[in-house]
Order: sequence, then structure tokens, then C-alpha cells
Amino acid sequence: MLDGRYRVDARIAVGGMATVYRAVDTRLDRVLALKVMHPDLATDAAFVERFMREAKSVARLAHPNVVGVFDQGADGAYVYLAMEYVAGCTLRDVLRERGALSPRAALDILEPVLAALGAAHRAGFVHRDMKPENVLIGDDGRVKVADFGLVRAVGSATDTTGAVLGTVSYLAPEQIEHGTADTRVDVYACGVVLYEMLTGGKPHSGDTPAQVLYQHLNTDVPAPSAAFPGLAPELDDLVASATARNPDLRPYDAVALLALLREARAGLDDARLDAVPPTALALAPERSGAEDRTSVIPRLLPQPVEHTSLLPTPPPAPPAARRRTPRGPFLIVAAVLLALGIGAGVWYINSGQFTRVPAVLGKTEAQATARLADAGLDVGATERAYSDVYERGTVMATDPASGERVRGHGPVNLTVSRGPEVVKVPNLKGVPLAEARQRLTDEGLAPGVVTYAFSQAIPQGAVISSDPEPGTERSPDSAVALVVSKGTPIDVPDVTGESVAEATATLQDAGLKVTVAAERIDSPEDAGTVAAQSLAEGSRAAKGDAVTLTVSQGPRMVEVPDVVDMKTDEARAELESAGFEVKIEKTFPFLGDTVTGQSAEGGSTAAEGSTITLTIKGL
Repeated sequence: MLDGRYRVDARIAVGGMATVYRAVDTRLDRVLALKVMHPDLATDAAFVERFMREAKSVARLAHPNVVGVFDQGADGAYVYLAMEYVAGCTLRDVLRERGALSPRAALDILEPVLAALGAAHRAGFVHRDMKPENVLIGDDGRVKVADFGLVRAVGSATDTTGAVLGTVSYLAPEQIEHGTADTRVDVYACGVVLYEMLTGGKPHSGDTPAQVLYQHLNTDVPAPSAAFPGLAPELDDLVASATARNPDLRPYDAVALLALLREARAGLDDARLDAVPPTALALAPERSGAEDRTSVIPRLLPQPVEHTSLLPTPPPAPPAARRRTPRGPFLIVAAVLLALGIGAGVWYINSGQFTRVPAVLGKTEAQATARLADAGLDVGATERAYSDVYERGTVMATDPASGERVRGHGPVNLTVSRGPEVVKVPNLKGVPLAEARQRLTDEGLAPGVVTYAFSQAIPQGAVISSDPEPGTERSPDSAVALVVSKGTPIDVPDVTGESVAEATATLQDAGLKVTVAAERIDSPEDAGTVAAQSLAEGSRAAKGDAVTLTVSQGPRMVEVPDVVDMKTDEARAELESAGFEVKIEKTFPFLGDTVTGQSAEGGSTAAEGSTITLTIKGL
């Protein structure tokens, strides 16, 4: 029994962060799923706080394709979420059984997934861990997405277990390279999931996570038609759009990808929608329809319980021997003991079996629990309610009330304040990002997606604006998106042809950082000077952005063709194909068209890109 309310019936699954159980809410008499954080993670206060805060925020999504969150709390070392129980299977189980799906089935699954993600994206949440394991398919055919905003891929790049490798398979390149995660990382993961549904395999594979990560960074996701010949090109285009390595080339969020999916689907006829993938596995003939599912939730049958007494039954005592004893003193002692017993009984009936509830109003939940324990009472159910009087996270009521008597050890039910029912978005303009996030948390709101923009008025790293705007009233735990300043834009100067020292000084004076590439390249620029720069001349950058300089090792030397006695056009074409510029000099009366001389002799070498002058004498 968890938290005096949830009776655990069976274990469903074990993950890297938590274990999921099937349980019964004994108060409401309904089956639900309990996600219990591993105790070693529960010792990290910051991790637990984020777990709780994001759980509350996600609980407000209320979307039919999102696994609902009913409650959250802690019972000793066990931090938990009470969630909607979905009887059915995961998409991973379907792929394990089917191998691959027809385009119609794949789109039927992906469409509600994108609807759920789209609702989350527009509310300011990023899932960050989309994969087939987090897509639940109910026995009634409904598709739901689990683990919204609760799991970050922390350490997944270095873990070598099979489960973590599965997570690595869906990471977007920017998550790996920069550690950033906005709505487009979910779009990328959905593109990989679609590829896997159509082909039965992941687009990138390797013996180690590092090999998979390298492919994400350096290799495009292949077209699924390469593994599924005859697949509609519209589906190739859909996968390519969602999995573009450059996030700017992907649909901005799941809503945009859903629009592309529906557009692609509208162009497909029944034959192409129902095409059978070559990797699809045949199903047993006796299984079909709604029964064609692999349940991942154990169905436990009631088991008979044999009740065995843990205490031995003592043999009956032999009848006491009859003997005569003096009765007078014993009668006096018996009378005294009887009087004392009657007095103790009266005290126990009136007071001894009861404990008064101590005053815990205004205390934090932890303080109240400790005070009740000191009084010998247990904490029963914990409810949460809005209050304009009690601070968020403090006890606003108890049942029984303070001062009332409780039989034995309780339990005492607590009502904890969620703060005011309506919270105003604070004015964060000009506030540094870290401080702005903390202020939102203190106000009972959740920091949402952060984007960056140039600003001449707001210092770099400070908030330009928020969505919703300051003063807007929102429910507690609502997400607030922030736009943060990149500072005044800098026009990148052209430093090609300059020495490395001169170019470095020019860029640093402009407020940019400089790195020099180790490899040198052939270039028309003099050896030792800058041949190329990563940010082109005139592009806009933020203060502190890095520019990489590539140094020239001088021009490549090329053999000069002999073009004397050739016609002018023929000679020009010969020299230009060898990589030279051509200049023509004619002598009066300018009527000749045959080359009589060239500035660099045929067979000699000259710098690629240099100019060869041809002499054309008159008649």
C-alpha cells in the first residue's frame, strides 16, 4: 500500500528512472498505473523537484492521446506519479510481432501521436524521449503517448545497455552535439519512428552507442523506399522532411508535421496505403482484429491463499490442583486491583485510546508529516487544493482537524495548498534567463521553451519577452515560453587574405571568438594567410560567437599547356580548362587570330588561377 491509498497489484515495467506498477486507488476504487522513481534518484532534491513540477504541468494537458496524470506525491523514499492505466501494448511490441507495418497502419498510429505532441508543443512542452516504447496502443484501439516531459536522455550517450541504445536511436543531431532540445527534436524522433514502422528497422545501427551517435551527426536518414521497394515517394519525402539533420529544415513542431502527414496521405490511393512491407511478419491465422495484440500488461489471476497461523497454539493447561489457602489477605488485594482496573478502564475508554491531532496548518508537507509522526499519528491521503491564504506547498487543512481526537495511530488526511487558483505572469523583461526561470517557479508557473533573438536594447542573456505576456492570468504550473536576447547583432568582417594574427585581431575587436582549423588548404591566397572563414562576410552573429579560420598553404601549381600557333578561342579554352585566367594582347592592325606567344611557356608550371597573357600579332 503506497501513501495509504494506492494498493500495488503487479509490476508492469522497469526503466532507467522508475518502475511502473498496476495499482488500485482504494479511495476512488479505480485501476491506475503507478510510476515510482527509483530510490537512489529520489535522494536528489533538484531531480525530484523537477519531476514533481513537470508532472503537475503535464497533468494539465488533458488531451485524449496523452496518458493522463492523476496525482503525484511521496511516501518516505518513494516518489510517485499516479497515471491513467492503458490495457494493451506498446508500439515496440507491435513492431516486434509484425516486423513492419503497412503505410496505412503506420499513418494511423503516427497521426494521434503527432496530435498529442502538437498539443504539448503549443503548451510549451518538449517530450525529449519519443520512441516506440512510449506509444501505447489500447485494446480499444486508442493510441496514447506516455512520459511527457518527464525523461531527459541524461547519460544515454555513454550507456551501453540495450534499452539506452534504443533511446540513442531517436536522438536529434542537435541533442547530441549541443545538448539543446526544442520542439524539433520530437519531430526528428517521429520521423525515425515512421521509418521504423515502414521498414521494421532503425535507420542507424552500430555495435556501440558512439557509432549510432556518429551516424546521426554525419549521415542522413535513408529513404524508407530503399528497404520497401515501391513505397510511395510522398512517404520518403515525409521522412526526409522530419529527419533533416539541420533543425531549421524540419517542420517547426508536431502540428506542422501533422499537416504534412495529412497532405501526403491525401495523395495516396488504397493500393499504396495497403502495400505490404517486405519485412512484415506473417500473423498466426487464428488471430485477427482486436485480438491481434501483444499485451505488455500482465493479466494476474487471483491465486488462493493458504492461511497458516504464525503462532503455535498452546496445549490446554492441566486443571489446577485443588488446595485450600487463606482467603482474607487475597480478598483485600483483589479488591484494590479491581478498583485500579476499573479506573484505568474508564481512563482508557475516555482518553487513553485517543491522540489529539497537533496543529500543523501553515507547515510544509514534510514538517507536518514529521510533527504527526512525533505525536504517534500516521498520514493518510494527501489532497491538493487552491488557496489565496496559505502559501503554495503548505498544509491548509487536516481531517480530523487540529485538536480533535484520533483513535490509535490515525490516519490524518492532509490538504496541501497549490497556491492561488490564478497566477499572473510576471514582467521578466531584462531579467537574466536563470533568474527568470526561478521567478516563474516561485510564482507557481513552469519555464517553457526558450528561443533566442537579436536585440539592441536588451543585454545578451536577458529576457526580451514572454508568451503569455506579463500580467496575463494563468492556472498554476502553466508553461511560459521565453525569448532571450542574443545581444546587438555583429556584422562579420571579411578577413580572407589577411595574416592569421591580423584576422584574429579584427574579429576579436568586433566581439567574436576565433579558432583556427588545424588543416590547411590550397588557395589563391598567399601561404600563411586566411583562405576561408566559417561565417561569411556580412552575415550576422552574436557577441561571443565563434568564427573558424582556415589557413592557405598557397596555390596549387599546374602545368601550363603550350598553345602557340592555336587559334585564339581554342587557346583560351585549353588554358581555362587547366585552371588559368586568360588575357589577350593584339598588335595593330588587330586582324590576326593565331597565338604567337604566351607569358608562361608551355610545359612550365604556374599557380592555379593565375593569369596567362597571350600575344596575337596583326597581319
